[in-house]
Amino acid sequence: MDESKDSPFLSSNKLNVHPPVFFISAGLILLFVVLSLVYRAGALEVFISVRNWITGHTGWFFITTVNVILLFCIYLIFSPYGKTRLGKAHEKPDFSYGSWLAMLFSAGMGIGLVFYSVAEPMFHLQSPPFAGDPAGAESVATTVMATTFFHWGLHAWGIYTLVGLSLAFFAFNQGLPLTIRSTFYPILGKRIHGFMGNTIDIVAVVATLFGVATSLGFGVQQVNAGLKFVFGIEQTVTTKVILIAIITSIATASVVLGLKAGVRKLSELNMLVAFILLLFVFLAGPTWYLTKSLFANTSTYVQDFVALSAWTRAFNSGWREGWTVFYWAWWIAWSPFVGMFIARISRGRTVREFVIGVLFVPTFLTFVWLTIFGGSGLWEQFHGNTAVLEAVNTNVPISLFTLLKAFPWPMISSFIGLFVIITFFVTSSDSGSLVIDIITAGGDLNPPVAQRIFWAVLEGVVAAVLLIVGGKESLKALQTASVSTGLPFALVLLGMTICLYKGLKQHKKLGDK
Repeated sequence: MDESKDSPFLSSNKLNVHPPVFFISAGLILLFVVLSLVYRAGALEVFISVRNWITGHTGWFFITTVNVILLFCIYLIFSPYGKTRLGKAHEKPDFSYGSWLAMLFSAGMGIGLVFYSVAEPMFHLQSPPFAGDPAGAESVATTVMATTFFHWGLHAWGIYTLVGLSLAFFAFNQGLPLTIRSTFYPILGKRIHGFMGNTIDIVAVVATLFGVATSLGFGVQQVNAGLKFVFGIEQTVTTKVILIAIITSIATASVVLGLKAGVRKLSELNMLVAFILLLFVFLAGPTWYLTKSLFANTSTYVQDFVALSAWTRAFNSGWREGWTVFYWAWWIAWSPFVGMFIARISRGRTVREFVIGVLFVPTFLTFVWLTIFGGSGLWEQFHGNTAVLEAVNTNVPISLFTLLKAFPWPMISSFIGLFVIITFFVTSSDSGSLVIDIITAGGDLNPPVAQRIFWAVLEGVVAAVLLIVGGKESLKALQTASVSTGLPFALVLLGMTICLYKGLKQHKKLGDK
């Protein structure tokens, strides 16, 4: 890195930052923390009002943006740009397929998938998305699961694919810094190094931090619920804040170790233990029913894909705003973090290989997870065990452990579930803080340790503040964080789509190098 007097970066053994991005981003986030705590009494009301306004007035924009992104990603698979390699023409990938998929899946869906996999189908069972659906009827089970698939499937991973591919292409093929601003080079040119580029990176940092903080908030609630189930530790805000502090410390240690020594090993361990839990529920639960359901659910998802994507059927009042718009905003808020992380580990892949791998493989694995956990919850409900549904309606974080209680060895499986949630928490936190650090350091892939610690701690602080302010309405506070930061970044993603197309087109003309 250029350390001359004209360099826009501050660099020393302890500090290596791009000042406008680092200090403005940190300042905005710290200002949010201070104002939320000082005006705690009215903060929740503001959060809920902001969330309701955004979901009620900009839902059409979110759905249009996400559909455009997915269609563009599918186009790339069949386009002449599919053979373009990310990096030099004959460069080999840095990681094996197994390590690659484990890292991107655990970073991309982790905590949220564990949190909602049992609960979301139950919510849809009671309040189906489409007007006229028979609530509670067993025949609607596949529709309920297909709707859950919709929120966790191709649209979500299409967003991650776009951001990851854009970052990888402009960094590895165009030699630009690994930051969000670099993806706008075809439109902005050298202006990416000025005010407009700084603004793009600031929006990305804020969106990333609040998106990750949302997931950490979900995760710590479920950890507390698991501790209540296994050890009898009460579910209180104080306990949750203490848990955030402890788990954030573990995540910080992982960040300090770096990508290969920390994040990769944790991701692989995380996926191994998650697979053990998945296999246990599959074998201990209604195995044949779940096997049939996976195919039926996927088939219904494909059949309803256009209707769900385009809102061509009549939705029950408020359903799409409360579910689909929130999810799209959440994935968009997560996309700078997940996209950059995927780009960081995807050098040497072709465009076609990248898109197929990132778009379809994690989607299928997500469908398997949702079918086994969500389907098991539905099975229990249809066969007289209403405990899971009651847990969903009264205390969402406990729903996973309530389901495990229906199977043999509930204490052992719940302990394993706790471990999975904690490791998902850690991998999300350390991956997110590493990515934010890279952006605020102007694309430096190995920023100083002190900066990594700062962002990891700040993620935990924001998650704690959202829980403190939210209190019993903490889910609404967490949702607001993603929705409000996802909106401006959706505009960035549309611009990124145009820039990636222009960049690939120009690269093809010059010949892959």
